[in-house]
Amino acid sequence: MTQEYINKNKNRFLNELFEFIKIPSVSADIKFKDDVLKAANFLENNLIKIGADNVQIFPTDGHPIVYAEKIIDYNLPTVLVYGHYDVQPADPYELWDSDPFGPVVKKTKIHPEGAVFARGACDDKGQMFMHLKAFEAMYNSDELFCNVKFMFEGEEEVGSSNLEKFVRSNVELLKADVVLVSDTGIINNTTPSICVGLRGLSYVEVEVTGPNRDLHSGLYGGAVANPINVLSKMIASLHNENGTINIPDFYKDVVEVSNLDRKEMAKAPFNLSEYMLDLSIDNVHGEDGFTTNERNSIRPTLDVNGIWGGYIGQGAKTVLPSKSHAKISMRLVPNQNSKKITELFENHFKKIAPEYVKVKVTPHHGGEGVVIPTDFPAYLAAKNAMETTFGKTPIPVRSGGSIPIVPMFEEVLGLKTILLGFGLDSDVIHSPNEHFGLFNFFKGIETIPHFYKNYANLML
Repeated sequence: MTQEYINKNKNRFLNELFEFIKIPSVSADIKFKDDVLKAANFLENNLIKIGADNVQIFPTDGHPIVYAEKIIDYNLPTVLVYGHYDVQPADPYELWDSDPFGPVVKKTKIHPEGAVFARGACDDKGQMFMHLKAFEAMYNSDELFCNVKFMFEGEEEVGSSNLEKFVRSNVELLKADVVLVSDTGIINNTTPSICVGLRGLSYVEVEVTGPNRDLHSGLYGGAVANPINVLSKMIASLHNENGTINIPDFYKDVVEVSNLDRKEMAKAPFNLSEYMLDLSIDNVHGEDGFTTNERNSIRPTLDVNGIWGGYIGQGAKTVLPSKSHAKISMRLVPNQNSKKITELFENHFKKIAPEYVKVKVTPHHGGEGVVIPTDFPAYLAAKNAMETTFGKTPIPVRSGGSIPIVPMFEEVLGLKTILLGFGLDSDVIHSPNEHFGLFNFFKGIETIPHFYKNYANLML
């Protein structure tokens, strides 16, 4: 009956998703503050409409958290569904082929059935909305086999700075047996997979200061250090010729993945030529001794995410800048501690700074890596659910991304998380023309009810 309900309501589900996506809930930009709240209100209304109870909007020091629940029997297992309704900025707007907050469906080579193009279509509005519609279908078909609690935040894209405080203050409210999250993906639409590993994150901003003001590059050039030149050299020194990171003790706590596990990872289908073609690059680059899929999942990294200073407007301005800046992210593997890595980076970066500049390092957000076991009931329930809807056994994979709240859930709530995502790497999340396939959206709605049924059977 659940599947019949889904089939009858597909068009409405999609139209509701469009209304949700149209709200520009950009958490990083204060000018969208009212829109973020509007998105929270949309969820509140939709949760009430579909039959959830105790629907509340909890204010925080930033953007609010939306909570709801449906307790049908305290003897049944409880699933805590997490998602985020905030999105990345759409800039640069001129690189979008359509309005980033005006969702449209277009067919692509990978999505011949069509995909929704819009900011947040995949990350994470489309994926979290699958859970609301799956719940609606189960509840209205009298096939809800578990209790459900929903917790949706509006600050994931800016570090979830208020989520931990909320979780620690509401342990009893959030009491459950497992956390279910759809903010990851699958290998492709014919090869299902379940994410069983995430990298941690240390994110910092650096500032290099030379003279006390911008200077005329003709009068002062060659006599005073240029902070942009200095910063460039400092950044270049952070990697050696083998692609490893030149920070003392950076790899000290890295747990090497066994050859057996690496062989299992290698079973995932991957075409290097297609990978390079998709990115319009002539070759890949990274740490020696590891494959592309290993470099972006089981190895730590250090990357510059943005760099600026001096004059970058039209035309020429011969200026020697007073300051230069960069934003740097370090993806960490399980057992590396984000605070320790941040401290190691700061000490090293200040140590390598020449005496003719001053350096400031400002830590931003971070989080720990995690590995999810594949032998506990919730994973088996997800595995069997995907086998039912895809007709294939999903491959356990490790992701290069970071979801810092996953280890926090385990620490504070004592709960493991199942990462049941349906996006694709080609959905270009965080970039112009982000999209989410119709196949993936509806496949998620169809698969989630099977997870609930399987989980209840395994836990009772």
